[in-house]
Amino acid sequence: MLNSDNLLTPREASRLLGISYSTIKQWILSGKLPTVQTPGGHHRVSEASLKPFLSKDKEKAVAESRERYRRVSGRNQLAGRIVSLRIEGLFAEVVVSIGNAHITAIITANAARELGLKKGDNAAALIKSTDVMIERLDDFD
Repeated sequence: MLNSDNLLTPREASRLLGISYSTIKQWILSGKLPTVQTPGGHHRVSEASLKPFLSKDKEKAVAESRERYRRVSGRNQLAGRIVSLRIEGLFAEVVVSIGNAHITAIITANAARELGLKKGDNAAALIKSTDVMIERLDDFD
């Protein structure tokens, strides 16, 4: 068995690669990414098994590489596609579709223009917050 100091949870590995947790789980279940299992049946990924993916990513053009995600301190990075962009006055409303959800960001109009944002672009919402609120969605008793 591999040294536990060199093993990562699937979530840690996904963050290191700059990919979604669901993608890494698919890779694990399909056999694309080898893992070891804990006695409780949980998957662990060796750092060494990630090296080919990191190397392959470095060969990609900057716009296609996931390396950018590994250089930002915020770890709540949700990749998706811009489904709406509205620029009015000093501000821009950017709506990014991520899976079955939408994230709306209000940024400066200048930032939207400098980034060259347009509907259909791939984008990531980077979330940095000290507060997270939870709403219960099931029926009230």
